Amino acid sequence: MLFVILLLICAGAALLARPVLLMGGRFGAPLLALAPLAAFVLLARQQPTIAAGEVILASYTWVPSLGVDFSFRLDGFSLLFSLLITGIGTLVTLYAGAYFAEKPRATAGRFLSLILLFMTAMLGTVLADNLVVMFLFWEATSLLSFLLVGFDSEKAEARKAALQALIVTGGGGLALFASILLIGLSLGTFSYTEVIARSDELVASPWLVPIIVLMLLGAFTKSAQVPFQFWLPNAMQAPTPASAYLHSATMVKLGVFLLARFDHVFATVPWFGATLVIVGSLTMLVASFEALRATGFKAVLAQSTVASLGILVMLIGLNGEVAVVATVGFLITHAFYKAALFFCAGNAIHATGEAHLGRLGGLARVLPFTALAAVLASFSMAGLPPFIGFISKEYLFEAQLSSGWNAIPVVIAVIVNSVMVGVAGIVSIRPFFLNRRRTPKVRHGETPGLLIGPLTLALGGIALGIVPNVVAVTLIGPAVLALTGIPVDVSFSLWHGVTPMLVLSGVVITMGVLLAVFWTPIHIRLRRRRILHGLFGDRFYDKVFNGTLNLASTSTRILQNGDQHRYTAVVMASVVVILGLGLLLAGNGAPISATGPLRISVLAVLVLAAVGAIATTLTRSLVGALVSVGIVGFASALIFLLNGAPDLALTQFAVETLLVVILTAVLLRLPVKREHTRLPRERRRDAILASLFAVFVFIGAASMSSAPPDMELSLFFGANSYLEAYGRNVVNVILVDFRAIDTLGEVAVVAFATLAAWALLRRRSTPTKPAKG
Repeated sequence: MLFVILLLICAGAALLARPVLLMGGRFGAPLLALAPLAAFVLLARQQPTIAAGEVILASYTWVPSLGVDFSFRLDGFSLLFSLLITGIGTLVTLYAGAYFAEKPRATAGRFLSLILLFMTAMLGTVLADNLVVMFLFWEATSLLSFLLVGFDSEKAEARKAALQALIVTGGGGLALFASILLIGLSLGTFSYTEVIARSDELVASPWLVPIIVLMLLGAFTKSAQVPFQFWLPNAMQAPTPASAYLHSATMVKLGVFLLARFDHVFATVPWFGATLVIVGSLTMLVASFEALRATGFKAVLAQSTVASLGILVMLIGLNGEVAVVATVGFLITHAFYKAALFFCAGNAIHATGEAHLGRLGGLARVLPFTALAAVLASFSMAGLPPFIGFISKEYLFEAQLSSGWNAIPVVIAVIVNSVMVGVAGIVSIRPFFLNRRRTPKVRHGETPGLLIGPLTLALGGIALGIVPNVVAVTLIGPAVLALTGIPVDVSFSLWHGVTPMLVLSGVVITMGVLLAVFWTPIHIRLRRRRILHGLFGDRFYDKVFNGTLNLASTSTRILQNGDQHRYTAVVMASVVVILGLGLLLAGNGAPISATGPLRISVLAVLVLAAVGAIATTLTRSLVGALVSVGIVGFASALIFLLNGAPDLALTQFAVETLLVVILTAVLLRLPVKREHTRLPRERRRDAILASLFAVFVFIGAASMSSAPPDMELSLFFGANSYLEAYGRNVVNVILVDFRAIDTLGEVAVVAFATLAAWALLRRRSTPTKPAKG
């Protein structure tokens, strides 16, 4: 019940968010924050069990015939993600309540509802053991991120960024779903636990290459890796609480979560790890370049997030246990300092109304605690002791030095981490301590709701650095065990002596300080290099997107020309070509031979139907054409009746009668006769198409009638109608049970047709003129 309770707590809070905000006022957000806090406590209570090496599993039947159950798995890695999601989610809820304090309560309630639903989807994704269930939650995060990024829907930029995020991540989601289906096809199961146990079978599958490629596409789009890195910085149109949550512990790390999960499964596939190292390294370089060019407060942080995601992907691709430890440690470190810095950016932007980093300065006088939190978080981001960022950076370099790769990843890591140090200095020093003459007008000061998040996370970064063994034993060790399957000694400490990693850290800090000092001239020079920005930005996406719209517009202009005759001709021509190719490729096919005696009654009805069809094409009277079409319909009903299907005959009689009555009523409002509007050549073309269609249908029907019937479906329905659907009338059972969705669709069509007929036939009431005098 643990998993159900966790999801119900967060989902229930999401449903209650709006009424709680409306009734609770300023206490609404703290009340809602109790939900993720309760989930955090429930998860934390499982830590001793998980630390002992156990895995908590639970399964609830859903679609057993397809092997899809609501199954969940809590191990060290999913526990780490769940704690980050609920812990930072608690702070985001509190922060959002204060951030939207000046907005209408309904607006704040709607935002908090989306955030809590987002939290629910994230929890479901990292806890799901069934890959199909995991995919459902995965796609829910894409949809909810679309709503969060486009929350300020009156802004065109927000709408565009939301659509872009949805298209990129949704497209990647389709690729991931294809990969999951191929895994199920290869192993006959969608259980991640079974996939781990049978990883050798999966690696030996003939579908291995498409499985990995499609999974990489899904992960790279979700975690903004090259060439899909452009959507994440554009998603900064979201309100700051959503940005803080999005970048620290939630959706953008889902791709990293998936890759880390399957790294052990595909460990024997050499090109899997190599692909991750190459793509991660390219992403790091591109994001570092864009971070140096960025001008907005949140934009700089967003580019640093992309670089951090590249670091994580690169670490997953490296071999060795140290790389796994470095991955887990950096996940924790990044979540703490990045959420804190986004909170600080939100405070500065919210208080001043200014998002441009170069126009902010001297804010430490009016936002002192925000400045303190920014400095502490940026120190962790820069990797300075005694912050946990220093330890994770050393592990990063150790993982690269101990892997089988050459020095190229190390050089890239030094360059990128130097840029991250420069970014840390710029976002913490420039807006708060420099340019005091540029201090913009501050609309309000700091409030507890705006400070509890950044201060908690910033102080947490230094606390974890001072007592690193606590986080190593409680979180990192169990998470590494879940990923590798073997216990790993995690010596997470501040001092390991004078090592190559310490030297590289010193080089990185020195270069980063120089970048921070000369940030402005470097920034100006790179801003002028628009060619590179065009290469790394979303210009290619815009071309593809606009090209698709132009293609759709051109196709619509050509195909949707308003001529129903042409529409029908195109459809019929396509059907004739497909039928002709089918008969041609089938070869001899089934022989056509007459079976059974000639029945005069059936022949007479068929002749009557043929007469009605021919009369329909020759008459110029609309009512006469309708009557002729009705003859064909009633003849079909007689055929059903003569062949022992009275239920179908009655249905056909009823439908045909209703159709004739309705259309006759409609046609009474139109001219009784019409002139031919088709040119002679068009009529000849129509006659040829109709004749070819009739010939192919006759050949197909005659061939099927001559072949011995396949009784497999008939026997199946006859044997299972009562056992599975508890019905003795096989036809009824097929309609309402085995074909339930199809029948529902048919009923919906009839209902819509009835509404349309009612709209056409209803009398328009003419307003009575008021009496004079």
